[in-house]
Amino acid sequence: MNLGWAALQVGHFDEGADWSRAAYLAAAKLGAEDLAQTALGNLGWAYYQLGDGDRALEQFSAAEKSAERLGDVSDELLWISTSGYVYRDTGDLPRATESYRQALALARQIDSKEDIVNALEDLAQVSVDSGNLDQASAYIAEVTPMELAGGKHLSANVLLTQGMIAAARGQNPQAESLFRTVRDDAKNPTTTRLGAGEQLARLEKRKGNIQAAERMYKATLTDFDSAQAELKSEETQLPFVANATRIYDGYIHLLVAQGKSDQALAVADRSRARTLAQALGVAGQRTGAASLDPRRVAQKTGATLLFYWLGPQQSYLWAITPAKVTLFPLPGQAEIVARIDRYRKAVLDLEDPLRTGNQDGQAVYAMLVSPAAKLIRPGSPVMILADGELSRLNFETLLAPGPGPEPDQGSGPVPQLHYWIDDATLLAAPSLSMLAAATPAPHSQRSLLLLGNPISPSPDFPSLPLFGFEMKSIEDQFAPGDVAVFASQRATPAAYLASNPAQFSYIHFVSHAIASSTDPLDSAIILSASSAGENSFKLYARDIMQHPIGARLVTISSCYGSGTRSYAGEGLVGLSWAFLRAGAHSVIGALWEASDDSSPRLMNTLYQGLNEGESPAVALRLGKLSLLHRQNRFRAPFYWAPFQIYTR
Repeated sequence: MNLGWAALQVGHFDEGADWSRAAYLAAAKLGAEDLAQTALGNLGWAYYQLGDGDRALEQFSAAEKSAERLGDVSDELLWISTSGYVYRDTGDLPRATESYRQALALARQIDSKEDIVNALEDLAQVSVDSGNLDQASAYIAEVTPMELAGGKHLSANVLLTQGMIAAARGQNPQAESLFRTVRDDAKNPTTTRLGAGEQLARLEKRKGNIQAAERMYKATLTDFDSAQAELKSEETQLPFVANATRIYDGYIHLLVAQGKSDQALAVADRSRARTLAQALGVAGQRTGAASLDPRRVAQKTGATLLFYWLGPQQSYLWAITPAKVTLFPLPGQAEIVARIDRYRKAVLDLEDPLRTGNQDGQAVYAMLVSPAAKLIRPGSPVMILADGELSRLNFETLLAPGPGPEPDQGSGPVPQLHYWIDDATLLAAPSLSMLAAATPAPHSQRSLLLLGNPISPSPDFPSLPLFGFEMKSIEDQFAPGDVAVFASQRATPAAYLASNPAQFSYIHFVSHAIASSTDPLDSAIILSASSAGENSFKLYARDIMQHPIGARLVTISSCYGSGTRSYAGEGLVGLSWAFLRAGAHSVIGALWEASDDSSPRLMNTLYQGLNEGESPAVALRLGKLSLLHRQNRFRAPFYWAPFQIYTR
């Protein structure tokens, strides 16, 4: 536990997480709840510093409850305070304020001057965020003599807050001096120094010093790059970009306001797929790829590229064709996400949005697609480079105006709407830099690794009759000598890892899968047990990505293959991401539960299309259209739209 604490003090947050996790497990085994709750809270702090607020809040809440049971008021108020940090970062200022007030009351109860100081600092900062400058100044006035007592110096948090108050009041020289003091002191926490750099850039912008603001944004992102480069594992790199989201957002808005939309696009792309790109050796991802020409990327892919950026106040869409790059302003993130969440719920509730004329499905299309509709070339694919919650949306399900190519022949009037899938072949891509660096997928070899229809390892993962049907229909699409089949008791994680998966051009799984939202690399394909080990039936994402492949296509015919956790800049991370990380050129995974009734039909059409020479994206679309235009329940998007194709 002390090693973990020491690692956190010097900014080695990934090491701090490892030591704290080990300390927690050891303390829990010993039944030492007091040590366990401390280690758990330290683990939460490591997650928080790494930008993983969800996991941090989970640990803080558990540690707080444990401290309360033990009557440890000092630790209880500590974990209440740290929970407040998560609330503040997510914009939930009322809950953050309440957390800090609870912490201050407990600190005064035990007369802990250090904890009183910390709570007053936190209340001052959240008061600035709320626009209550007088209240913030009052908190600072109360805490300043306490910090200076005994010849001590003001903390970085107090200095940063003083700078924010001064900036808000137009006291620019004082604000600049305070921000630079915080930023230039290497002893201060990384996230605090990044915050000071962002504040300096914003200050220069307000002063009208646009070039100085640009330089400060660049310098702060360079500091962020250096901090991320020190992280040793992908598990810690994945959430870390969240620490720079506000910096990227401010820089992008600054550039757009100056008419530098191409530079803004390069900055936005710099934030994308950083962990994936680094693992695959894609050059230019860290530098922003100033020489990257988006038009050439569109020419190379033969697609229209729709690149999105979600911002709290203003979002953007760049529509990229071989001829030009066009920027469209979009509403703020909250408005877009609210519509998406309602529409997803309708789809998952088995609604047929086309028949009901779902207003959210129309509104999301109008916001996200309509601005660029005239730039999308008929017959060309569309690549979606999503941001944030957009990665949880299947754009194919959006409702476009006008009747579809195959009007409903049933009773009633012809709908004056159609699903966007009727107009275009859609793919999801991670970043422009990765598309620019991608090599063509192999076409000469045609071999399949087919695993599935496993022995049920538990009642939670029952065997399904159509597993075998799907396996057989796919196997029949290949010559006998070109298929390696692992079914029933042979379909084990060990069999996949030992099969030399790099030799196959196609890999297909027919089974259950689980997606972990707290730790996406714990997502797993459920197969037959490899041994007597407790979880030997799970093929984990973290193991998948450690075994290189070069498959043209990996298909995960199961629920939630795309994952359920979205990271800033990285998108959904789960099994699909893991196979891309392992080297697959394209991966098909599910955004929600896959129907065991419709999925085999879809997959059969997919491989028929591949046999006829279609690309994976076109073949998948044909399979979806074959379900959509049937006059039965499969026409609802729940059945045909869970599967999405990801390419790099």
